[in-house]
Amino acid sequence: MKIEKNKAVSLAYQLEVEGKIADQAGRDNPLQYTHGAGMLLPRFEQEVEGKEPGDKFEFTLSPAEGYGEYKLEYKFDIPKTAFMANGVLQEQFLQVGAIVPMLDNAGNVVRGTVAAVGPDSVTMDFNHPMAGKTLHFTGEVVDVRDAQPGEGHCCGKGKGRCQKNEGGEHGCCHGEGHEEGKCCHEGGKDCGCEGDCDCKQ
Repeated sequence: MKIEKNKAVSLAYQLEVEGKIADQAGRDNPLQYTHGAGMLLPRFEQEVEGKEPGDKFEFTLSPAEGYGEYKLEYKFDIPKTAFMANGVLQEQFLQVGAIVPMLDNAGNVVRGTVAAVGPDSVTMDFNHPMAGKTLHFTGEVVDVRDAQPGEGHCCGKGKGRCQKNEGGEHGCCHGEGHEEGKCCHEGGKDCGCEGDCDCKQ
């Protein structure tokens, strides 16, 4: 069976960025997604479309084909008071490199990375971690089957989708949901995914 729209696909892959392995999924715990449901980067889906179980793939995506160029305007300072909850400063979030779900002015959840912590403010970077990066993928198609009802749900209200990633948890996969947020894990609950998607960040 070939990879085409509405097929449930399992892939083993490695993602290499700047000469280092940035992400991977083995045959025993493959990346699983519904083809054509907007779960992965469009160019990624184009590259694997038509392939069958056992077929190997290798391709490179430019930043424009991946997560976009790095934008300095997505990095700015936020008062430490934004990290208060019930009058208490949430120190656990104030660590460089920490991923923090926050609300934008429209009430949407966006994920930012703590870039620096100052006396009164925190520098947050809302670029996708892979923004501005060239992505080199290699891998193999593990399985292709007809998708079952309920597969391929949207994660929250944005463009991001839920998918199984390395470690068996779920998260916004290589889709377009990161900048627009919508996929986060707050208060131990899922992020509004339909069905039993159980998105975790």
